[in-house]
Amino acid sequence: MAATAPPLPCTQPPRAPPLLKSSPRASLRCAAAISSLSQSQTNGDGTRYSTNKRRPHMPLAAAAAVAACPSPVGLGRPLCRVYAHPRRRRGFRLEASSSASAPAPAAADAGAGAGPCPVVKFDMDDFAIADRVSVGLHGRSDEMIFEATVRDPSSELYGSTVVLRQLKSSQAKRRGRRALEVLKKLARRQMMYHSYALQVHGYIAPGNAVEQEDVPFVLVHGYHGSYSLRHWLQLSDWLPTLEATLALDEEQVRRVGDDSVGGPAVTRQLRLIRILMRDLLIGVNYLHSHGLAHTELRLENVHVSPIDKHVKVGILGNAADFHDNDPSSSTVASNNERRKMMIAFDMRCVGFIMAKMVLRELMDSSTFFKFKSFLTKGNDPSCLREFLLPILCQNSPSGNIGLQMLDRQWGAGWNLLALLLATKPEKRINCLDALRHPFLCGPKWRINPSTSTIRWGLGSTAVRMAEDYIYGNHQRRRLAYFVQLMEVLNPNLRTENWLQLLHGRWRLLYCTGRHIGLTLRQPSPRILISDVFLTVSSESADPVFSLRSDIGFRIMPESNWPHDKSGTEGVLSVTTSARITAGRIYINEQDSKESRAASSRSSRRYIRGKWRTASKMKELPASLPSVNIAMDEVDVSMSCNSTLNVNSAQKVLQEIRMQTPPEMFDLSKIVCGTYIDARLMVLRGVNGSALLFIRSNPMTDS
Repeated sequence: MAATAPPLPCTQPPRAPPLLKSSPRASLRCAAAISSLSQSQTNGDGTRYSTNKRRPHMPLAAAAAVAACPSPVGLGRPLCRVYAHPRRRRGFRLEASSSASAPAPAAADAGAGAGPCPVVKFDMDDFAIADRVSVGLHGRSDEMIFEATVRDPSSELYGSTVVLRQLKSSQAKRRGRRALEVLKKLARRQMMYHSYALQVHGYIAPGNAVEQEDVPFVLVHGYHGSYSLRHWLQLSDWLPTLEATLALDEEQVRRVGDDSVGGPAVTRQLRLIRILMRDLLIGVNYLHSHGLAHTELRLENVHVSPIDKHVKVGILGNAADFHDNDPSSSTVASNNERRKMMIAFDMRCVGFIMAKMVLRELMDSSTFFKFKSFLTKGNDPSCLREFLLPILCQNSPSGNIGLQMLDRQWGAGWNLLALLLATKPEKRINCLDALRHPFLCGPKWRINPSTSTIRWGLGSTAVRMAEDYIYGNHQRRRLAYFVQLMEVLNPNLRTENWLQLLHGRWRLLYCTGRHIGLTLRQPSPRILISDVFLTVSSESADPVFSLRSDIGFRIMPESNWPHDKSGTEGVLSVTTSARITAGRIYINEQDSKESRAASSRSSRRYIRGKWRTASKMKELPASLPSVNIAMDEVDVSMSCNSTLNVNSAQKVLQEIRMQTPPEMFDLSKIVCGTYIDARLMVLRGVNGSALLFIRSNPMTDS
């Protein structure tokens, strides 16, 4: 039975009890004493256990034996003691307390040692420096990276590999000290910190070198493999290698709502990206829940640990607090605004990481520059598919696998990418909502999508059908019905919304009217229609627009036109002006009783099934809100790369008019608009046919 919702990260993870290491004889005494407390419970800090169950009284000798157990080797923190409650004869308390006799290999920082996770001050003699550095360790120009092995036998890190990050400039030292401050703030939940953040162990500084500007400050942090996530993705065999590193099995894939491993390359990559993205979002949400923003989320700063199979979000040297420490400028409103802006910045960085993981073409710096420029110029990220489609279909090294992944589940991947990269910070999705998004939830999790998600799925499905299908009668009926559902779910009903969203360049995807091509006819000349655009512009706030229809065509050779599509190119332009007013469209007014009954049965079948959460109505309404479009005089012009005489130009014009929807050739036949959002638009003509447009943003090299 499918789960109703994906599991979300636990806000208070359980803590494991302190481990005990001792001699064999002492271990037997400890085990005998602790076995009687098997039903005990732990508090939030994980260091105190108590029970009220009725158990045989523990001998005081056993309690003394537990207290005599030596601490773990190199553990400079609590020993175990057992206290007998004077008023509870059968109740005992196992408490962790500090002891001066415990071996301490490295002195804990006096200011940082408070709490359960102290910052340790190391000596350079505690490490054996390696003669090489892994390629995945990313550093700045003011940093030097070393790999080392802890050789102090009294240290709990003995024998483990660590990274020594030597910070030379004052700014780099500030980042190092900030990482130590963040460690103390996050130490209350060490399990989450160790699972999703790059663990910082301490620092190396002789004397008071922390305060001296001329002495380097060395930060000691964990080592999580030779590669960052960027280097993983740059490997030619990155998919099987990363699957082997994460040791994907049925238990692992259940974390993302799946129950199988293997399969086609698209399925395997999508499953792996879900695992990585969910881990990354849990780690970022862990920081946000503690009032911190990472501010440096990049592929170079993200590591995959082969030990615990978790994604680490990197050193928190530039982590910023949500609340301003300046009391003069710190108010509730300013802190809330600061918090929203920082969370939005981190989510935008997560969006860039997801885009590079899914679309391998963006790993190229020039392609990513175009991608980022598209967003910085104010274009809506919901139009990313239309912008990236020529790039992904041109010499794609990944075989358009990324495009297939984002197109799955009614375009859910493009929807999540648009929400992460939204132009307005307040419109960006947060971590918890992203973890519930259909793109990051496997097929075994049942998700209740919102109306906006259903609306996006309807539009994406209509776009895919218009791109892929040969238009038989059943496809045409299905596309027409999808357009009707979009009109029912129109999010922008007011005329003011149309005035804001109508500007721009729109490409015609589909027309529910007649379709006349070249297959069954032998016209002369042979004309191939390429792209049809509708450009809407306005110079003032007055609801008067300038409309221009650009119909691209190509005059092909008549001898071998089915195989040779080359020829002379040209453009037919139709310009006019239009005024927008409020109105309604009556979609069933002129239908016969039989067609209305069939439409009602079809509506009930679709809405009761797949789209039942989109609307509670039993059938489509008889009228819908719309905007009326009143056209002025039309001006037609045609340009061609070759010279045409009057007779040839008339034949070309007649053939273009035959293949083009009449509303695009004569703009005065467009009477109303019934749907619009940042990505799609539906206009209807005087004969009732619907024209589906998608917003087009031309690629620029600048």
